[in-house]
Amino acid sequence: MDDCGENKGMNLLILSAGTRDKVVQYFKQNMQPGDRVIATDCSNVAPAVYEADIFYLVPRMTAPGYIEKILEICEKEHVNGVFSLIDPELSLLAKERDRFLAIGTTPIVSSYELCEMCLDKFRMYQRLCEMQIPTGKCFVDKELFKEAAAKGEITFPVFVKPARGSASININKVNSMKEIDLLFELYDGLMIQEFMDGQEYGADVYIDLLSGKCTSIFVKKKIKMRAGETDKSVSVKDEALFAMIRDFVETCGFRGMIDIDIFEIDGIYYLSEVNPRFGGGYPHAYEAGVNMPEQVIRNLYGEENPVTIGDYEEGICMMKYNEVMIRRIPEADIV
Repeated sequence: MDDCGENKGMNLLILSAGTRDKVVQYFKQNMQPGDRVIATDCSNVAPAVYEADIFYLVPRMTAPGYIEKILEICEKEHVNGVFSLIDPELSLLAKERDRFLAIGTTPIVSSYELCEMCLDKFRMYQRLCEMQIPTGKCFVDKELFKEAAAKGEITFPVFVKPARGSASININKVNSMKEIDLLFELYDGLMIQEFMDGQEYGADVYIDLLSGKCTSIFVKKKIKMRAGETDKSVSVKDEALFAMIRDFVETCGFRGMIDIDIFEIDGIYYLSEVNPRFGGGYPHAYEAGVNMPEQVIRNLYGEENPVTIGDYEEGICMMKYNEVMIRRIPEADIV
């Protein structure tokens, strides 16, 4: 790997790039000649790293010395800004913010407290309730759930899922108390969540790193889901929903890219999960004209972004489809 440490242009580092090829491509499209996108992953068969100008193979984020390795890359490559595409790494980046800033690298992430709140679905539920924002009922105490069910305050089916988790892992839709008792016997740290039987939406949101103002909101109506991600969607607008989202993210103090899941039931919007990173459906927003990479880069140059909430066309559809990348890698070298 070439030592490009003397490069003085805009250098952006994307951690845990995985299969998020489009995000890497979009940042490259917004860079100037001499600027570079750098990517990392713990596997050399993660296709997105090959879209970057250069990439580093790094240990898993749970390995000893991981953060030191990332800081070393940032210092060597004169990285201006760094962000991650996976939930567990967000808190780590936020926690080590001062160490990154000390070497001239800006972590593009919300505060540690907000990252932890987003990762803990019950804490997010409590925060939404405190703010009087509609959201589905949640329980971590099985007995309290039983009491609420007996009073008719919640009915089956419900979702049982880890209170801390991501990527729709270990989510079970259950229809009886017997199933709940069994799951709670088998696993720790579970949460019971009301089944939201309504139309699902997704919002891609950007909050300016400098001003703290919400500058972009893109809302998509989800038509089809696959493996927890939006597979097909159509762009929509609703000023009431824009206002709810803007007030929520600005009041909480989020920064950078945010992905929000929303349900609409009988004309009422319910906020569900919040992920302080690029969502899997962000390509829809970008292709409809909501350019968050441009906003990130503008912030890294020390400039605030104008507020352009809802500045896109309705009725634009996204349809994901499979693509492949072919590389010659000796079998013995595959990680």
